[in-house]
Amino acid sequence: MPDFLPDLPIEDILACYARSPGNEVKSGKFDSPESSAALVANAFGWFLNRPEALPTLPGVPAGQVTDVTLEAEMRFPWSSGRHPWLDVGISTHTTLIGVESKRYEPFRPQKQSGFSEVYDRPVWGERMRGFTKVRDALVAGSLWFQTLDAVQLIKHAYGIHTRAEKRAVGAVLVYLYAEPAAWGSGKPVDRGLIALHRQEVAEFAAQVAGDGVVFVPIRWADLLEQWDGVAALRPHVAGLRARFEV
Repeated sequence: MPDFLPDLPIEDILACYARSPGNEVKSGKFDSPESSAALVANAFGWFLNRPEALPTLPGVPAGQVTDVTLEAEMRFPWSSGRHPWLDVGISTHTTLIGVESKRYEPFRPQKQSGFSEVYDRPVWGERMRGFTKVRDALVAGSLWFQTLDAVQLIKHAYGIHTRAEKRAVGAVLVYLYAEPAAWGSGKPVDRGLIALHRQEVAEFAAQVAGDGVVFVPIRWADLLEQWDGVAALRPHVAGLRARFEV
């Protein structure tokens, strides 16, 4: 059993992860001092049964939150194959928000990933032209990111776009990232890679600006600073900072 912070609906959190294919809990990934999933679960799990308490995310003008879930599937416009699972799904009356969180991942060697032929289907439309242009540049090799998993972000954006269109609401992809000072071992994280990651996030954001899925990068430190301004959330924020050093 993972060691959760106090005042969390642990059974509901575990139920969210039990239905997803990532196997984050059973695999023991939660127990790693560098776990991104553990940070997400402890941070957003607090809001599962009280979504109205979640403040509007910085830079996301979406209104009152009506639903929060962990491990949210955003299905493509076809039934077979794999579909994206985002770390957090947030709904308001006007907007669908998918949150992809990163902690140490950008500063590790990137795994090779790409797009299968199914992504070439003409189903995304003009409102996703920026994301598709980046996809094509990645496939052609004319664009490359060292720290940013742009392939995953594009797939997530396509999934959010599909689900939001069915609901007739706006769509937002939040990229929530940490800038840790040190690894779990105590070894400092390369500050050059942290700076490069910021640069690549800004470049990706510029490439997809104006698309139907709004891309909003947020630092974990900035999110917790916002939450810390809400009296009811201060004990929760203090626990997150102490446990995860964000």
